[in-house]
Amino acid sequence: MNHQFLSIEEFNALIQQWNGRSIKITKHEMDDVDQTVMNLSDVSYEQNTRRIDDYVPMHNLLLNGDGHIETLAAMSTQPLPSSVYEIPLQNNSLYEYDGEKFFITTERGVYKIELA
Repeated sequence: MNHQFLSIEEFNALIQQWNGRSIKITKHEMDDVDQTVMNLSDVSYEQNTRRIDDYVPMHNLLLNGDGHIETLAAMSTQPLPSSVYEIPLQNNSLYEYDGEKFFITTERGVYKIELA
């Protein structure tokens, strides 16, 4: 596989091609690992201009679609609370692609996005 770092624009162009497909998002945050499987219907972004503190991210990647969350520690499955999966983005977030999977590395954790 050809592993490469991407700009946000390159990442967006590639992830948009997965609209209409089933994807799996694996989130590694501290000691927590969750997996979400969803039917991706749209990719969009939001900007939070009215932030109270640094905990609220300036930008969010919004993966829209229906799906469910698999909590590995509890071995349980729950439907997504809404039809959107949010990934907080910072100016220093890293976007990687190996030809099959995307990796987004933020200050909070690492997100792997792949076709399910």
